Amino acid sequence: MAEVSENTLKVAHQGFANLQHGLATGEWEPLLAMLTEDFCFWFPVGSYHGLNHGKKQAQEFFTYVSEVFENSIRLTSIERITSNETTVVFEFRDEGRLKGEPYKNRIAISFDIRGDQICGYREYMGSDGKSN
Repeated sequence: MAEVSENTLKVAHQGFANLQHGLATGEWEPLLAMLTEDFCFWFPVGSYHGLNHGKKQAQEFFTYVSEVFENSIRLTSIERITSNETTVVFEFRDEGRLKGEPYKNRIAISFDIRGDQICGYREYMGSDGKSN
């Protein structure tokens, strides 16, 4: 098993904090500033389904996320964090509004870290349902 890198954890935790901030406020610049020029991300559904490349595509994606979630997503609990030398996975629950409707979900995201930047992002979803 690969050794855990303290720097990888530090960068990923900052990225996760910036992601939470973006989800709550629509302000994505702190997260976008952490991305490498060759950043790629994988998303499981919708217009961005599959593998996407580049910071410009990431900016468009996060703007889309703000629009459909109305800057309302808040983290309700972190279930676990798993990491190795280059990748950190956060499993958590969140809730808010999706296109005006109540939303709750279980999410797993992973950040791939290179140096002090994020070079990859993957998101996986499971549903807790859209209402209490």
